[in-house]
Amino acid sequence: MSQSFWEPETMEEAQPELEVEQPELEAQESAAEPEAVSLSVDDFSALEERILRAVNLVKQERLARAEADQRVAAVEAQLREQGPLAEQLQTEVSALRAERDHVRQRVERLLAQLDALEL
Repeated sequence: MSQSFWEPETMEEAQPELEVEQPELEAQESAAEPEAVSLSVDDFSALEERILRAVNLVKQERLARAEADQRVAAVEAQLREQGPLAEQLQTEVSALRAERDHVRQRVERLLAQLDALEL
């Protein structure tokens, strides 16, 4: 109990000292305020410009991303459409290669028969 009894007295003693210091601080702050206001207005304007540039940049990037997403969707749709066509063309190429090999073998056989006749 003795601690709580003495604390208010200690606080009362400290408060008058703070009150004496506060007017001095306020006087110092008010003397520095005009300079701080002009700097803070300039700083605020610069900050405002930077924020506006950042907002515009974000808007541009969002538009660019939306356009890129649309292009990706279009390319994916085109790929899905052309996938079966590509498989069909691959099958045709394989068939044509096999046919070419077959024709080459026949031509080689015929040439071999012609060479045998000339001897």
